[in-house]
Amino acid sequence: METLPDYLRSGLDVVSIGLNPSLPSVRAGYYFANPRNRFWRALHGSRLVTAEEVLEPGIAAMEALLQHGFGFTDVVKRPTAGGHELRAADFRAGAQQLQRKLLDSAPRIAWFHGKQAYAGYLRYGEGITPDIEWGEQPLRLGDSRVFVTPNPSPANAVFSLAELIAWYVRLGEFRDRTGAGAG
Repeated sequence: METLPDYLRSGLDVVSIGLNPSLPSVRAGYYFANPRNRFWRALHGSRLVTAEEVLEPGIAAMEALLQHGFGFTDVVKRPTAGGHELRAADFRAGAQQLQRKLLDSAPRIAWFHGKQAYAGYLRYGEGITPDIEWGEQPLRLGDSRVFVTPNPSPANAVFSLAELIAWYVRLGEFRDRTGAGAG
């Protein structure tokens, strides 16, 4: 199966966790490649990364962000045209793999894009189905704190770019408050 590579290593401040790769992202070879996806614009607008880290979307940006403490992966690695195409078997396999990846890499913050991504992980990785609010979550994944923001996908247009930026700013404040980004 052709999919996106993980951008993970130990010592990361934040790991960005999407639901699953989009077909445009797999074709382009990097995360959030669909030009209608608002991730890169929200990332830049939020100043979650410093000016020298802000790059044009692409593989070079993924590698630069990894060196600056930001990793990338997905709950499910099977690419689809939309999240509605995912099945329980995708989540069962993906959640267990994600759990191992997060325990191995131990980022300070596991950042889930969307309640659907986090709920899928919790149901199939942890065996629980709690209510999920935006922002900091009570459950830790190993030593990693968890933060959930709205999904920047064009399919999630209910959240404006300004709202996404505001959530990314809150993530940055959470990172700064919890000591991530200090090392």
